[in-house]
Amino acid sequence: MRISRAIILFAAVIATLSACSSGDGKTDNAAKPSSQAPAPSAAPSSSAASSGGTGGKEPCALLSAEAVGKAVSIQGVTSAPGPVQDNAANGGKAKSCVFSAAGKQIGALAVTRFEGNKIKPVEMVAALKNAKPNAKDVAGVGEGAIYYTDDNKTATLAAAELVDNVPVLVNYTGPTKMTQDMMLPLVKTAVDAN
Repeated sequence: MRISRAIILFAAVIATLSACSSGDGKTDNAAKPSSQAPAPSAAPSSSAASSGGTGGKEPCALLSAEAVGKAVSIQGVTSAPGPVQDNAANGGKAKSCVFSAAGKQIGALAVTRFEGNKIKPVEMVAALKNAKPNAKDVAGVGEGAIYYTDDNKTATLAAAELVDNVPVLVNYTGPTKMTQDMMLPLVKTAVDAN
């Protein structure tokens, strides 16, 4: 439950951040990424097609449940598409993949595409950093990335990049016991596969 709430909060932060990153109305909510459970819709995890016109692969196709299980040292991790969250104001179309073990959510991968929005990856990251004062820059993934924890006992690693000239935000949210080092390979795998 905390992870779902964290995903929703992340989307709200992104919407706020993108509003700060540029004076353009389209860019204002561009930061409404996907760390939140907005990403996936009802598409199967093996589906590479997108729904809702977001393009790109489904989040569950970008990161395997086995990789998440290995990162958190838990066996029997499963994945399922999470909710889709579109924001007409900023063009953000978010899909997510929720990872579970023993009937409990252990994390979520969200991918938000901003088709028609000219926000730059560096602007997305800057907006997130403004919204999350404890955010730390992360090197080696995307065109910019940050890691932060929040009051809801969750940790998030978010990376921004351009995919086919479309700004994309990829983020993984899990429990605070997931360190930056644990999340980095997960987000890097998803970014590289996107």
